[in-house]
Amino acid sequence: MQNSITQNRDWYIFDAEDLVLGRLSTEIADLLRGKKKISFRNNLDVGDFVVVINAEKIVLTGKKEEQKNYYHHTGYIGNLKTVSLSELREKHPEEIIKRAVSGMLPKNKLKKDFLQRLKVYAGKNHPHQNAKFVNEGK
Repeated sequence: MQNSITQNRDWYIFDAEDLVLGRLSTEIADLLRGKKKISFRNNLDVGDFVVVINAEKIVLTGKKEEQKNYYHHTGYIGNLKTVSLSELREKHPEEIIKRAVSGMLPKNKLKKDFLQRLKVYAGKNHPHQNAKFVNEGK
């Protein structure tokens, strides 16, 4: 979506090692929306790009590691699929962060555009080495 405000999108990189999932996800959601920019408006997409590395080393508080489940429905009768957090961490660790951030974004037409600027990688290697990084995580 193109808007009248000139786009100055920065790149932020976060190292998710030993960071709490919820606190990291809120920071990422704010950057994707552009809430900390002067030119922020609810109806425009003025956010930045976010790269997250080491998604497999994210930390969850409490007993979420054993108790948290993710659900999705295939659309057929009786086909509610359940995946535990530990299973998802083994197969697709980047999906944990994507789902957390997706739940924190507004449920409107811009959500798809926001999520396209989120790049999550399980390990340290990522193809955005030549990009201009403004912030190297916390």
